[in-house]
Amino acid sequence: MAQSEMTRDDVMRETLAHVRRVGTLMNSAAYNLMVRGMTHDDSKFSEEEYESFAQETPKLKGLTYGSDEYKDALSRIRPAIQAHKKKNSHHPEYHRDGIEGMSLLDLIEMLADWKAAGERHEDGDIVRSINMNAERFGYDDKMRRMLFLTALELGYCEGERVPE
Repeated sequence: MAQSEMTRDDVMRETLAHVRRVGTLMNSAAYNLMVRGMTHDDSKFSEEEYESFAQETPKLKGLTYGSDEYKDALSRIRPAIQAHKKKNSHHPEYHRDGIEGMSLLDLIEMLADWKAAGERHEDGDIVRSINMNAERFGYDDKMRRMLFLTALELGYCEGERVPE
């Protein structure tokens, strides 16, 4: 049917079909995120990872993310951390191309992981994590801003603080 031959009802039907299709596709993405949420870090319960995390996790709570003490604690469980990152796509280290190899769903799970990890520390701060990890993972200001805006939209931080 040529465009000029479309009736208002045809336009309404096509528009409604498009709207419903977008909704279906977004529900698929939401379902994928829900599955990721239910299975997040399941590998930490494996024989290869659990004992190391069980020993060090309580010690990390009082440490500042990125501090020398924090890095020292992580170095004691390096094999478990490396095994963990090889099994979980929400870690940049999982991907050959680092953060650039991640999907948007990986990035959302990563951001949620950073937020939850920060909540384990008295001085945890998602904006600081986003800024510090820009250097660690080599992402640019556009990625940093996108992560910040996503964190803001998800309610992980306040809007008055613009990333550095």
